[in-house]
Amino acid sequence: MAIGLISIIAMFMMDTNADPEYNHNRAWANIFTSAFFFMGIALAAAFFLGLQYAAEAGWATSIKRVIEAVTMYLPWGLSALFLFFIVSQLHMNHFYVWMDPAAAEHDPIIAGKMGYFGAFWWIRTVLYMIAWLWFTLKLRKNSLEADKLDIDVNNSYHWKNVKLGAWFMVVFGVTSSTAAWDWLLSIDIHWFSTLYGWYAFSGMWISAMVTITMLIVWLKKLGYLDFVTESTVHDMGKWMFAISFLWTYLYFSQFMLIWYSDIPEEVIYFQTRWESYKALMWTVLMVNFAFPMVMLMSRDSKRNFFFLIFVGTIILVGHFLDVVMMVMPGTVGHHWTGLSWMEFGTFFFFLGLFLYVVLNALTKAPLKVKNHPFIEESLHHSI
Repeated sequence: MAIGLISIIAMFMMDTNADPEYNHNRAWANIFTSAFFFMGIALAAAFFLGLQYAAEAGWATSIKRVIEAVTMYLPWGLSALFLFFIVSQLHMNHFYVWMDPAAAEHDPIIAGKMGYFGAFWWIRTVLYMIAWLWFTLKLRKNSLEADKLDIDVNNSYHWKNVKLGAWFMVVFGVTSSTAAWDWLLSIDIHWFSTLYGWYAFSGMWISAMVTITMLIVWLKKLGYLDFVTESTVHDMGKWMFAISFLWTYLYFSQFMLIWYSDIPEEVIYFQTRWESYKALMWTVLMVNFAFPMVMLMSRDSKRNFFFLIFVGTIILVGHFLDVVMMVMPGTVGHHWTGLSWMEFGTFFFFLGLFLYVVLNALTKAPLKVKNHPFIEESLHHSI
């Protein structure tokens, strides 16, 4: 984390340009990219936790504390983003063009969208953050409260979380898409895609699955999760495999529809990426689609711990680059000169913060849940 912090300071010192519209834009874009990427992992982990409760699934009960630990980064991730939004609103960067009052005066498209942005954007942003944090912290609190009881006769805390999980699915289903439009899509203010919210969510989801799987494998190798069966690890490998296809479907669908319709105001989104980010664009597709498809096809590959760590690391980097692709063309544009220590230095700062928070959360509660009605089913999970 210290190396990453030094990299961020150096990045601001070196990211200068004679064009005042560009000056430090890459540095700010890098901070947003990493802040959003790791927040997205924690948010998608919270979604996955709520999904397990809402579906009353038993297989993942033995790894619930690992999932909960990943969700505990959410307050940190959302705080980092909120500070970034304040800095942007104070015009310390040119990240969101629509935050500049002069932009609407000279651009009829931006002027036409200002009813949706402006103060309403801030109200939505605060509501997203409050709702996500409340559900996530409440799920965690109920889980820990159940552990304090000798016997929870009626599984009262579990059923509270089942209701919370179901409501969270409803709230998340709407807000995950609108937040992606507000925070990511509005970078390219002249463009709009109804698929974008699901596409952004699928990237967060696969990143969360990979992170949780790698933590489980690491903890098992250290002997802390002996009670987690190989079948549970296998199921996490299947999630990695399946969500990679979901991401690819949405990525390709969005591209194909815009390419086929060939409407100028829609094509502009991919035009910048095709002209100045072509190598990265193809790399993201191959790493996030072809690589997991080939490497995670067999049953044995999903049970091989070394293999899961190796493949998971590459997929995680691939989806970080996907967020780079979402952010950089709309903020840095054709000034971008390719990946450098700036991107990875910022990434390592947030990675260090993420690992510190998650590993610290793992030490705050027993790794094996107690008083959960499905724990025995999970301990004997076999496929």
